Amino acid sequence: MSFPTITTKSKNFEITAGLEEKLEKRFSTLARLLPKGNTDVLCEVELEKITEHHQAGKIYRAEVNLSFGGQLLRAEAVEESMDEAIDRVKSELKRELEKTHSRTESLVRRGARRAKAFLRL
Repeated sequence: MSFPTITTKSKNFEITAGLEEKLEKRFSTLARLLPKGNTDVLCEVELEKITEHHQAGKIYRAEVNLSFGGQLLRAEAVEESMDEAIDRVKSELKRELEKTHSRTESLVRRGARRAKAFLRL
């Protein structure tokens, strides 16, 4: 399964083809954490330069909204460069996906244990 198409939006910032390729490459590793068989996955990325008059500091913001199966996962990062912001937001989104994945897996296992205990009686 490949990662869904990424919809990008920008504010006060020009999105280049190289930056879009970087987004695709970095987020493609998260495809394995998405639920199987879910075709209605929507990924929206917003990249922004927060201020025009500041030249240094944490002025770049990246935000990702990932929706699938009625769930919405959101991650946001503000960093000194756009690459750092993208890396940070990817790691936050990965953490959220792993948490969702493990929660679902534990519910399935708990249900299987109950079914097995019921069959023993």
